Amino acid sequence: MRTRSMTGEELSAELEPLSAGDRLRLLSEVFGDRLVASTSFGLQSAVMLDLIAQHAPELPVIFIDTGYLFPETYQYAEELVNRFGTDLRVYQPRLSSARMEALHGQLWEQGKEGLDRYGILTKVEPMDRALKELNAHAWISGLRRSHSSTRAERPFAEKQNRMTKVYPILDWVDARVSAYMHDRGLPPHPLAAQGYATMGDWHSTAPAVNGLDAEASRFNGQKYECGLHLDSGQTDFQI
Repeated sequence: MRTRSMTGEELSAELEPLSAGDRLRLLSEVFGDRLVASTSFGLQSAVMLDLIAQHAPELPVIFIDTGYLFPETYQYAEELVNRFGTDLRVYQPRLSSARMEALHGQLWEQGKEGLDRYGILTKVEPMDRALKELNAHAWISGLRRSHSSTRAERPFAEKQNRMTKVYPILDWVDARVSAYMHDRGLPPHPLAAQGYATMGDWHSTAPAVNGLDAEASRFNGQKYECGLHLDSGQTDFQI
């Protein structure tokens, strides 16, 4: 592990010219056992998990199970973990889905305020807990600029809530992801064949039909971020 510290800008500049595999190796060198990754087992999650298996196989990978994922996502997760031998660390909300709905109703149907609370309870709080328990200083995500218009200007590394966030495949476009999956023989998410262009909770994700793009098929087309990739620091909603 390197002893010198780097700003997010310096680390981003070092990462930019490298291949994804070399980016992972550099991050392992810089952060050592303070480095973790996350996965959602979404449509293209096999790419990052395959890269980790090749270049940083001992890296802990956090999975936030909201309790509202498609059955096919859980099945896909099992398939990929068995394939790659991923060191998976599963974290869940403190409230079960039944208890949360009894106390707060179906938050995803309550406008932006409800979605914000839902994101905090089911995603942000469990992730904060995971990062603290694993003593993480840096967090690898498979986020890509082409995922959303809200992510178009992301750097390869940045500070978020005192955490260094890093994105090894940030500059990969969809065609490059598809080519990598084909070349490596990686299985697609089972729902990809049903027209889904992005993947999340069952109540907020729809197939991208009738000309919808991926962004428009989530949260009824709202340009919404759940909070995992925003520098909000807000984790104090009452449960």
